[in-house]
Amino acid sequence: MIDNLKKLEKFNQNQIKTVNNSVAMAEELVSNFYKLSASQWLRHRYDVKTLSDLSPDEIVHGPFAQIIRYEGQRKDTSLGSSTFDFYKICLQDYSILSVVKQSPGIKLFPFTLYIVIHELIHIVRFSKFLQNFDASDKEKMIEETRVHKNTHEILNNLRISGLSNVLRFYDKWRKPLDKMRNT
Repeated sequence: MIDNLKKLEKFNQNQIKTVNNSVAMAEELVSNFYKLSASQWLRHRYDVKTLSDLSPDEIVHGPFAQIIRYEGQRKDTSLGSSTFDFYKICLQDYSILSVVKQSPGIKLFPFTLYIVIHELIHIVRFSKFLQNFDASDKEKMIEETRVHKNTHEILNNLRISGLSNVLRFYDKWRKPLDKMRNT
């Protein structure tokens, strides 16, 4: 299993720079969308990691990213009441790169921008109690549709090279579940 994980393609240094730029822009766009001040944004405790920094348990096959919720606690406290949710966005480099390579119209920056915005929206919704992290499978699928609609709303009017192709790539996810099954 470990040998198989070592074979997965990781972002190179130039791609990491691109991903970092998309994360910075995603944070700003999501913050503006939810009208979060800088202090409110910092309360959402999360980190974005790529394959190089993921443990084997954080690597999944299929999705481009996943969110894992951990329980955090400040170092200077031992009380259970001081715990907080810490979210880790685990980007799956090999899965993202596979789509970029196989789809000539999909560029890394707009694709990772979409992915990170999508995951940040989930975190905001979990943090604001708009969605339960441990929802049923059916509710998670309904939530995916909601989050894809919000992601599209954030990105729809931006002029970024290649973004329209990414938005088309995700078109089916903005449709109600019953319509998705028929396409």
